Amino acid sequence: MTRPIRPDAVLVQAVIAGALSFAHLHDLAAAAGQDGWKAWAYPISVDLLLVAAWRRLRSDGPSRLSWCWFLIALVASLGANVATAGFLDLQHPPAWLRFGVAGWPALAFLGGTLLAHSPNRPADRTQTPPAVPVSPGPDIERVPAPAAGRESAPLAVVDEPAALPAADPGPAPQVPAALVAHARKVADDHRARTGARIDTDTLRSRLGVPAPMADAIAAQLT
Repeated sequence: MTRPIRPDAVLVQAVIAGALSFAHLHDLAAAAGQDGWKAWAYPISVDLLLVAAWRRLRSDGPSRLSWCWFLIALVASLGANVATAGFLDLQHPPAWLRFGVAGWPALAFLGGTLLAHSPNRPADRTQTPPAVPVSPGPDIERVPAPAAGRESAPLAVVDEPAALPAADPGPAPQVPAALVAHARKVADDHRARTGARIDTDTLRSRLGVPAPMADAIAAQLT
C-alpha cells in the first residue's frame, strides 16, 4: 500500500530558502571572477560545510571545532545573501571580496577535513573511578584460608576469668574509750531531744569521724 504524498510546509520553505541562497552565492562568486562551473561549485561548498558542521553538533554534541566551522559557513552564506542585496557593486567588486572568494576553497577543504577526521566523542563512555584498595585496620588480623582438602581445626574456647572474691573489709578500727564516752553523751542528748535512738549517719556527722569508725562506735553503744 503506497502512502499518499503530502506537501510539507517546512520542507517547501527549506527548498525555497536553499534555492535563493544557492543563487545568491552563485551570483557573488560569478561577480568575483569565478565563471563557469566554478561559480556553481561555491554555493555547494558553503552549504555542505554548514550542514556538515550542524550534523556534527547534533550527533556528537557541542564542541569548539563544530561551532567554529558552523559559524564560518553561516557567515559566508549570510554575507553572500546580504551582499547581493545592493550593498556592494557587483559590477566592480572590491579587492577583499575577490580575495575572500578565491581563498574559500582552501578554507572549506580544511574545515571539511577536520570535521570528517577528528575523533568522535563516544556518548556511552563513562569514566569509572579506580578501585581503592581497602587495607585492614590495626585491630583486624588476617586469618589464612584453610588449604583445600584439609579440615580447619576447631576454634579454641577461651574460658572467661573467674570472678574475683570479695575483698576482705579487714578488722574493725579500734575506738578510744574517751571517744566512746563522748559518743554516748551525744547519743543520750539526741534521745532526750528527739525521743529516738541516734542513727549511724547522724552520729558520724556529730562526731566528725569516718564511716567505719562511726559503725564501730555505734556497735559499742548498743
